[in-house]
Amino acid sequence: MIRVLVAKPGLDGHDRGAKVVARGLRDAGMEVIYTGLHRSPEAIVRAALEEDVQVVGLSILSGAHNRLVPEIAAQLKAEGLDEVLVIAGGIIPEDDVPGLLEAGVSAVFPPGSTLDQIVDYIREHAVIPG
Repeated sequence: MIRVLVAKPGLDGHDRGAKVVARGLRDAGMEVIYTGLHRSPEAIVRAALEEDVQVVGLSILSGAHNRLVPEIAAQLKAEGLDEVLVIAGGIIPEDDVPGLLEAGVSAVFPPGSTLDQIVDYIREHAVIPG
C-alpha cells in the first residue's frame, strides 16, 4: 500500500483542498497521514521519517512555496529519503514551477487538477518497497 503524508507547511491556514486530496487518496486505496496546519519543514520531514512514507504531498496557498518547498525537499534528501516522491499543489504560479522541479519536487498540481490526475501520478511514480 502506498503511504502518503499530506502536509501544510508554514503559516497557511486553509486546508480544505488538502483534506479533499487526502480523502481522495484514501478512497483510492492509499494510506494517508495528514499532519494538520502550520507545520515547519523540520516537522514535516520528521513525520515523513516516522511514518515511513513513499510520498510527501505539500499543499501551499500562502505564497511561501519558493522558500518552504525546496527546504523540505532538501531536508528529505539530507535524511536519506531520496526515493520519497515530493509533490506540491495549491496556488503556485506557473513561472515558479521550474524552480520547484529543480529543487526536487516531482510534480506541481495547480488549482483545477483532478483527484484522478493526482492518484494516477502517484501510482505511476511512487517507489514502493518490497
